[in-house]
This record gives sequence, C-alpha cells and structure tokens, in this order.
Amino acid sequence: MKKSLIILGVVALIIMIAISSIVGSYNNMVTMDESVSGQWSQVENVYQRRADLIPNLVNTVKGYASHEKETLEGVIEARSKATQTTIDPSKLNAESIKQFAAAQDGLSSALSKLMVVVERYPDLKANQNFLELQAQLEGTENRISVERKKFNDTAKEYNTFIRKFPKNIWAGMFGFEKRDYFEAQAGAEKAPEVQF
Repeated sequence: MKKSLIILGVVALIIMIAISSIVGSYNNMVTMDESVSGQWSQVENVYQRRADLIPNLVNTVKGYASHEKETLEGVIEARSKATQTTIDPSKLNAESIKQFAAAQDGLSSALSKLMVVVERYPDLKANQNFLELQAQLEGTENRISVERKKFNDTAKEYNTFIRKFPKNIWAGMFGFEKRDYFEAQAGAEKAPEVQF
C-alpha cells in the first residue's frame, strides 16, 4: 500500500512539474511574441515620424525651389506609398517585411533626390526652418536604424527561445512560429560609387 502511494506521489509530482514547465514556457512565448509585435510597432512609429516631417520639409523647399516640381511631387508620392504600406504584427513574415521595406526605400530614394536639389539653393541651405527640419530628419533616420536593430534583436531572442528543446515542442503545439528579420535591401553591402 505504501509503495503504491509513493509511486502515485512521484507520478503526480512528475505531472505537476511537466504542466508547470509547459505553462511557464507558454507564458514566456506569449510574452516574447508580444515583445516582437511591440517592437515592430516602434519601427513603424519612427517611420511614421519621418513621414510626418516630410510635408514641412517639402513646403520649405517649395518656397525656394518652386520649379523643382517633379522632385517635390516624387517625394509626396513616395510618402503616400510608404504611409499606405502597413503590416499587421501578427502576420509579420519575410514577404510583408520586404514589401514594407520597399515602400520605405522608395521614400528614402525620393528624399535623397530632394537633398541633391537643395544643394543648388544656398539660401535654402541657410534657412533656419530647413536646417531644423533637416536635423530632425537625420535624427529620425538614426532612430529608424536603432529601432530596426532592436526589432531584429527581439525577434532573434524570441526565435532562439522557441527553437530550443523542449520549448520547440510546445511552440509547435501552440502555433508559435519563427519571426522573420528586417534585412538590408539588396546591394546595400556595396559602397556607393562617387564620381566627380
């Protein structure tokens, strides 16, 4: 009788430890999954900040370079495309991240063209409003870089956690899937060629 009670006690203890492990792992996966989604929202937040600065920048440039209509319209159109491209954090995958990055890269390209135009107008380059907007835009570009890195770090931590044994079993059972990273655009590893 005592022997069977001891066996039942040991089995009950093993079951409780297993359930505790599963519950703890599940809760950690939920927390980490939410961290990835939250960090993605922060990436979108800084991209939105950049998009919000652009109308002021365009209006300031427009006053000095009104005949650069094509460049200004290109920036406005690229901004529109970039702000229309959003991703549901629960459906964050490589394809949606690439689509988002492509829209943002289009805006970056249009802004680069705008800055080239600005070089032709010394009065504009000395304008206090323009200088402040340019500084804010540069700061925002730095923030974008920082938030993209934080997103990738958060996704890496989550991916590592759900791929380790035995958590990979629980992750598979509960539908937790690997998150994709925000990657540099193709060709970014090559330095731009500057010619004078």
